Amino acid sequence: MDSKEFPQIVREFLAYHKAVMGHADKTVEEYALDLRLFFRWLLRERGLHGDAPFEEIDVKPVDVPLLRTVTRTDIYGFLSFLQQERIINPGSAHQRQGLSPVSYARKEATLRSFFRYLFAKAEVIPDDPMKSLDTPKKRRTQPRYLTEEEALRLLSAVDGPHRDRDYCILVLLLNCALRIGELTGLNMGDIRPDGTLRIMGKGGKMRTVYMSDACIEALSDWLPLRRPLPGPDEQAVFLSQKQGRISPDAVQALVKKHLKAAGIDPTGLSPHKLRHTAATLMLRSGVDVRALQEVLGHSSISTTQIYTHIDNENLRIAARANPLGKVKKGDL
Repeated sequence: MDSKEFPQIVREFLAYHKAVMGHADKTVEEYALDLRLFFRWLLRERGLHGDAPFEEIDVKPVDVPLLRTVTRTDIYGFLSFLQQERIINPGSAHQRQGLSPVSYARKEATLRSFFRYLFAKAEVIPDDPMKSLDTPKKRRTQPRYLTEEEALRLLSAVDGPHRDRDYCILVLLLNCALRIGELTGLNMGDIRPDGTLRIMGKGGKMRTVYMSDACIEALSDWLPLRRPLPGPDEQAVFLSQKQGRISPDAVQALVKKHLKAAGIDPTGLSPHKLRHTAATLMLRSGVDVRALQEVLGHSSISTTQIYTHIDNENLRIAARANPLGKVKKGDL
């Protein structure tokens, strides 16, 4: 995305998140896309868009004086637009109205960050319209994941000309709970002799992940086969057919391919769902939620706790097992 299509104040905001907050390029780009959508809506509401169709409205006219006029009512109007009017995939078989809860929440978070920056950091607006904003409480959905039996079927179904590479990728996703960007960003120097991986996580945060025997074996089968070309991707652990660093899209495609081969419906499944699978199976095996937080690279324990849904039955069993649970008041 060309940053020149945005006003100067937005370019400064994006630079702040990249340079000061340490956010990844993809995160910063998502901020830009979210703000572009809001600016197009704002210009249309103010009648400043001319005759341009919504998706072609130029957002460069948005300036600080216009942003000073944004009220809480405007924010509510935009959020209503996201929920009720925004058309996703227009003209396709997958066309639908309204954003998914995840996309909606991200855009709301972007606006909160942007106006907080304008008010508290840049100090160019007199008040923050997002302050004390009441928004509908969103129900947090439970993460989808593979069962242990499905995960084993997936691994056993891996075949084809890139079998060793694909198998190693799946084993790392299912054992180390890596994000897709963390996996594709792995370099040879990140594989440590002590059986650990050095992972560059969100916000440039480094963490160490211990590999299982299965991971070490899969890497030992794949690494002798990799044939990188000289250049910037020469140290990449996982390579594409062209011998450069494998892309996230390619990993998405190979996961879908092998899921189908295993007889598992790939709808709604992705490399990130394999991360969910790894986290869920770890918890079921007795891993402490605080330890899991470190493995996943979550900055907040509340993010990790979405995985604790799988232990509900175990918690019920534990509660019944407590001898004090059967004491009746009349027996004392």
